[in-house]
Amino acid sequence: MGNTVIDDSVTDWRIAQRLKALRLERDWPLDELAKRSGVSRATLSRLENAEVSPTTAVLGKLCAAFGLTLTRLMLSVEDSFLPVVSADEQPVWQDEEAGFHRRSISPPARTLAGEGLDCTLAPGARIAYDAPPRPGLEHHLYVLAGRLAVIVDGRRHDLTQGDCLRYQLFGPNQFETPADASARYVLFMV
Repeated sequence: MGNTVIDDSVTDWRIAQRLKALRLERDWPLDELAKRSGVSRATLSRLENAEVSPTTAVLGKLCAAFGLTLTRLMLSVEDSFLPVVSADEQPVWQDEEAGFHRRSISPPARTLAGEGLDCTLAPGARIAYDAPPRPGLEHHLYVLAGRLAVIVDGRRHDLTQGDCLRYQLFGPNQFETPADASARYVLFMV
């Protein structure tokens, strides 16, 4: 038995529907969301029509504009929350282009503040976020294997197996791996 990998076409359609709903809930035209997120109007239109698959970087920008974590966005397009989620039922989302693989090990719930992810970043990968989904979002990142650099508030933290980095997000941040090593880490957000 393996983890449930969500069908890409179904996920893209669900993400498209959720992004459009979030925009309409705020009564924002595409131009307003483009301005707030830094994502072009054309790309937003293609995303909302499920003509393209979103990348981690684009979803990060949209989540910041909407004030959501990526996991909260994905929860709204994945199956509903269950108190116990077996390993086989933990949703998996992948951004092949970025070399990012994310498994929701502790899905968020409306009444719980925290959420947990098991993430893998391929060798030579770099994911940058322009802004946090919510200022002050607390992260606890524990490296299970490999090497990972996390840049927060302009400060670089080079991490290896067993290292734990705790921080709050107020500005841009990025995750990167060296060309010769991947990283697997657990990220808890509160």
